[in-house]
Amino acid sequence: MNSSATLPPAAPHVVAAAVDALTSRLRKKVDAAVGQYAALDRVADGADVVVTCGEDAVVTLSPGPSGVIAEEGQARCSCLLAPRCLHRAALLTACPLADPADLPLPDGESATPDDVPASPGSPPSRPGHPGAPPTDERPVPADPGRTPETGQEAGQGSGQTSGQGSGQGFGQSSGPGSGQGDGRTAGAVVPGAAQVAAAAGLWRAAAAVLSAGVPGAGAVPQAELLRAAHTARLAGLPKAEAATLRVVRGLRAARARYDGHRLADLVSALRELLLTVGRLAASDPDPALVGTVRRGYRPNGGLKVYGVFREPVISSTGYGGVVTHLVTDDGRWFSVADVKPGGPARARGAATATVAIGAAMMSHAQLARGGLLIAGATVSPDGRLGAGKGVQATPVTGLAWTDGPLGALFTRPLAEAAGERLSAGAWSEEESAEQVREPVGCDLVIVGAAGDHVLARQLLTAGPAPAEGEGPVVRLVPASRHPDLAHVENLRRLASRPGLRVRVVARVEPGRAATLVPLAVGPVAGEEATLRLPPEWQGRADLGYDRLQGSHLPAADACPPPGQDAYGEADPLEGAPLWRVRRLVELAVSGGRRAVAESARGGDARRQAASLRDAGFRTAAGLAVALADEADRRERDVFGRLTEAGPDGYARAWLAAATHLAATERALVRTSWQATP
Repeated sequence: MNSSATLPPAAPHVVAAAVDALTSRLRKKVDAAVGQYAALDRVADGADVVVTCGEDAVVTLSPGPSGVIAEEGQARCSCLLAPRCLHRAALLTACPLADPADLPLPDGESATPDDVPASPGSPPSRPGHPGAPPTDERPVPADPGRTPETGQEAGQGSGQTSGQGSGQGFGQSSGPGSGQGDGRTAGAVVPGAAQVAAAAGLWRAAAAVLSAGVPGAGAVPQAELLRAAHTARLAGLPKAEAATLRVVRGLRAARARYDGHRLADLVSALRELLLTVGRLAASDPDPALVGTVRRGYRPNGGLKVYGVFREPVISSTGYGGVVTHLVTDDGRWFSVADVKPGGPARARGAATATVAIGAAMMSHAQLARGGLLIAGATVSPDGRLGAGKGVQATPVTGLAWTDGPLGALFTRPLAEAAGERLSAGAWSEEESAEQVREPVGCDLVIVGAAGDHVLARQLLTAGPAPAEGEGPVVRLVPASRHPDLAHVENLRRLASRPGLRVRVVARVEPGRAATLVPLAVGPVAGEEATLRLPPEWQGRADLGYDRLQGSHLPAADACPPPGQDAYGEADPLEGAPLWRVRRLVELAVSGGRRAVAESARGGDARRQAASLRDAGFRTAAGLAVALADEADRRERDVFGRLTEAGPDGYARAWLAAATHLAATERALVRTSWQATP
């Protein structure tokens, strides 16, 4: 027996049913019980996990073949109140939420025959290649009110944008994607009655959570969300289901105060959920709102791919592993993943694990510097390579970062490549995430460290002195701050050599001005002040795995000093007063409706709105005032007593402010990449 077993993932509907079965008296105790019972010793008895909660209360969790508790009977308690007992409900609530890909498909659904990833059991929400083409249509919420334009406001910080977006009423938008008139795309199908009802149920549950805030969103409100998510799953709304699970995971992380939790991520997830289900509840015909149940793998014939870099994966849901990114001769990106339950230890071990495609006998470390010739390849919509029965792979010699498609990756101006990654609208994080994830390549000259990031400029022309041949200031931030990974240490090493020339493969950070997330680095050809990597690294270092040493850097006197003006570069996002709106939007999530109402009563919201108007952000000011007013709006019951208004109007006002904020910040980030040196 193992006395340090981890709790297995549990299906959302199993968790919801366990909490719903509790009496009203036990529901008041479930939040405290979750922390109490989750801290108890867990014993693994074969595939079962046994937790002793008391003298007569032993909970046995028996996950199925997939490792997930997918049925109510797989969680048992020996107490007299079982299965309607606090022990069982609390432990199920403490279990990680199972990923939808690990659950049985709803009736009538089936996976495609080639739905076999290179790493069986990998969660779909992991870094991968954006395979779906971006849409030119910008979705506008049809349910939670009008979303204002942000053109003048984001680009110049002045000018009144059309529409105040107060969030009153449904179906007010007439822009593309609103489901009105010409906004309907070809092939669009109006959601069915069951889908509309499921979306409306999710809207009510999410609005109640938003009104309560993190302090009030305990196990019972989370169970309401999970029950509504299961209804959405049965109605065929996988995107809404996935968005709900992200919200619940964010709520759990916020309440438990996990180190990796970011309030901005929870705000983004809640905005995504409300925007999606609000439009579905208004019968918006946009097919992107429905999503896909499984990312099916389709035949792609023959492929020849070359390794570019490895990326470690450590998820908050207990998954760990590696994703190796590859590129074809025509510049298309693909990936091979090995991500399974296991956390940081799994991420470290998978770095040198064997690639599970055909009979190719090579590790991920070798593939990242080599290549594959694949016959009968199967590919998912996001570019993941499958490992079906008919797939055959043969190792081939890799390419240097100066040759063929890899060399072409570094010839494109960084501002142009970043602008393309950020061209998708900020209305939906999920819709734009795949496009943003496609890596970019550039040659940089390191300026130095500043706060939590490294400053650099793009090296546009070779030469001993970085003068006119550089682009705008670029900020480099680590992809992960996990102590088991090498990102932070490697960036510190690079920052120690101002003037160092380095070739970088990175992702654009959509939430920060002119910011890159570097994933791999290499030397710049023809430069003296560049990296000196070991021959076995073959001209590249994966920043998550390979650790740079002092011997890999040139001598300090060999690096020409960079210009000091880089430290004085203005950040349009930090300089804008939008932080006032962001603070209000985040306060609504972290503190709930009452916290926003208190802010309104103190006059803080009015003062903040005045500052926004003075800076030219008049639409943002109007939305902030509307949110504060709605939070403090009171109604009277039949006896004349003051009561809080229903959560719907408040949720619409918050959603309008949050969506406008996201779109405006994205526009400011885009402009930061166009700054002149």
